[in-house]
Amino acid sequence: MKTIITKSEIETINSGREFSLNIRSGTTVALSGDLGSGKTRFIKGVCDGLGVREHVSSPTFTIVNEYRGSTLKIFHFDFYRINSAAELKEIGFEEYIEGGGVCLIEWADRVQEILPDKRYDIIFKLGNNESERIITIEELKPV
Repeated sequence: MKTIITKSEIETINSGREFSLNIRSGTTVALSGDLGSGKTRFIKGVCDGLGVREHVSSPTFTIVNEYRGSTLKIFHFDFYRINSAAELKEIGFEEYIEGGGVCLIEWADRVQEILPDKRYDIIFKLGNNESERIITIEELKPV
């Protein structure tokens, strides 16, 4: 387990870039934390590190955004509006997980029961001041 404390949005994005060095085909990253705790900023950094050159934004209303990195396809999910695992089966979530791309999942704690065992869990917490974030990264069963 690794804990990172960032002091700004830029540091949170840079932490995502650094984390992207761990990612390869088939990686699932489950991100959890309060609204505004840095999940999307971190994902922006991951996508940048993986070579995504298009605008990265949270797919709150569309559930998933797809990006093309330098060598990998990236699926950015936002489960904020998901109420059950059954809803995810309707959009073919399992095919995304098994499809060999990279799955980055915001609000993953809402559907913990359908996440793959091999994944990274990243927890975001607000720090002591407005821009500080505490990011805890744990690899569950090596990816």
